[in-house]
Amino acid sequence: MDHQNTDILNVGKTINNLEEDPSIQIAAQRLQEGEVVAFPTETVYGLGGNALSDKAIHRIFQAKGRPSDNPLIVHIADENKLDDYVEKIPSHAQKLMEAYWPGPLTIVLEDKGKLSTGVTAGLSTVAVRMPDHPIALALIRAANLPLAAPSANTSGKPSPTTAQHVYKDLKGSISTIIDGGPTGVGVESTVVDCTGKTVTILRPGGITKEQLEEVVGPVDVDPALITEDTAPKSPGMKYTHYAPSAPLVLVDGSPAFFEKKISEARASGKRVGILISEENKGRFIAHKEVVLGSKKDLSTVAAKLYESLRIFNEQEVDIIFSEVYPEMNLGAAIMNRLRKAAGGNVLVEHLPR
Repeated sequence: MDHQNTDILNVGKTINNLEEDPSIQIAAQRLQEGEVVAFPTETVYGLGGNALSDKAIHRIFQAKGRPSDNPLIVHIADENKLDDYVEKIPSHAQKLMEAYWPGPLTIVLEDKGKLSTGVTAGLSTVAVRMPDHPIALALIRAANLPLAAPSANTSGKPSPTTAQHVYKDLKGSISTIIDGGPTGVGVESTVVDCTGKTVTILRPGGITKEQLEEVVGPVDVDPALITEDTAPKSPGMKYTHYAPSAPLVLVDGSPAFFEKKISEARASGKRVGILISEENKGRFIAHKEVVLGSKKDLSTVAAKLYESLRIFNEQEVDIIFSEVYPEMNLGAAIMNRLRKAAGGNVLVEHLPR
């Protein structure tokens, strides 16, 4: 269903009870009517629809152009509602919820069969999280519905961190966007599978492996993060994601190797964009340079990642080269997204032994 107009609603900054804000009330009513609504979370903007409604879930997939075998995350605002949708809550899941909810942590549990089958993509599990954003929580409570919400962008493109990003991608395809300003974390939630004896990371994100292990001890990483030939148990495990318009190539090596790759591309007549750290700002000659942030502060890199990838869509570049980042802590999520955006295209410098 196409909408002639996509409304951008602003939420009053001075209202004490956000659920009573007129914009929240309008958006909640539209959700109850089966419409889809884009709203801010602490990670990225989500495209929310009633997780109990086949019609609403179909509209999410339709608006995004998203493959239907890609499961959706269900957002709730009250932990007590979880029992309505999952068979059981294992002790390790309970510990993680107590530590990191509300927050950028999605927990995969056994599905109870109450949600639209489009949410689970036919799996026996469902992914659930409680976002840490006042507008998101107020909207869920006002609608009194569990909201299935992938990122509010065209499938495969960089996720949106502002309402303007959402409007650019989805205007005319959805009825409503709630503008809550820029999001904070910048990369999506960490997704963990809690249906086994050990917690397994299905997608790295805003809560790091190290943080998880502080709460539940040793944590596994799903092999599908490396090889993707199985059906995805989690959003973001399959297909090229987060990609800018021009091909993105990761360059893993010395500054001299990075410079060599830029020079080779320029010599072949290509307009080159580079995505680099603060430490290497101004070091290389390229048609467009975008600085992500310092390698010493990966939270700034994560927060700016998607916006930076989108900047290249406004530039006439033929290829984008990006530095790589250390894969500790938040670096695991940053590199996961960069590899997805590059479609696995990595140039590695092989030094003589």
